[in-house]
Amino acid sequence: MDYTYTDIAKMIDHSLLMPNMTQSDLESGCELALAFDVASVCIMPYYLRRCAEILAGSTVMPSTTIGFPHGGHTTAIKAAEARQAVDDGCQELDMVVNISKVLSNDWEYVRNDIRAVIEVAHEAERKVKVIFENCYLENAHKIKLCEICGELGADWVKTSTGYGTGGATMEDLALMRKHAPEHVAVKAAGGVRDFPTILKVRELGVSRVGASRTQGMLNECREALGLAPLAAPEGPAGGY
Repeated sequence: MDYTYTDIAKMIDHSLLMPNMTQSDLESGCELALAFDVASVCIMPYYLRRCAEILAGSTVMPSTTIGFPHGGHTTAIKAAEARQAVDDGCQELDMVVNISKVLSNDWEYVRNDIRAVIEVAHEAERKVKVIFENCYLENAHKIKLCEICGELGADWVKTSTGYGTGGATMEDLALMRKHAPEHVAVKAAGGVRDFPTILKVRELGVSRVGASRTQGMLNECREALGLAPLAAPEGPAGGY
């Protein structure tokens, strides 16, 4: 096999974004992420500071969302959200593009909107994932967004929020990897719910996966590698 457990675990952003999650759910979700040593926890903004406290000293990064889930916030609000996220200890910011402006082909607005968040994040040495919400877009929109994200130095392009009408598809992931510059990574979100699918998207060049079924997927990975399963509190679905 050409992967280790850590290779797969560090592909996963554990999602804790469902609006009906309680503080207890969020706490146990962070503990699950620590137990499985994933890449990051993507948590509701209001709980980010506490998340960063729980994850301090580990290799699991605190992350949160900007302009989520529909992308229609003003650019000024997205920038303010980004500054707050940095202040609260965020290491990675998952921002949603203005979908209406993308569909309107107002590319100057879209570029400035993305740039505003990237500038805040990069000045603080944080990373940004730009969410397209591909279920609403044509391929031409996706390609143009990949090009813009490359020009602006985004760290990832990402398929979906998990709250649209569809999630990641193999076709979209291949398209995004083809049209995003080499320095921009690709994240799949929505629909990646088992270990074989993680391997498939990995083969396409995907480096991160948004997931709520983290425990199940990573124990499938451990079984494939002949490792004992890990136990951790299994919280409710987190949004992907």
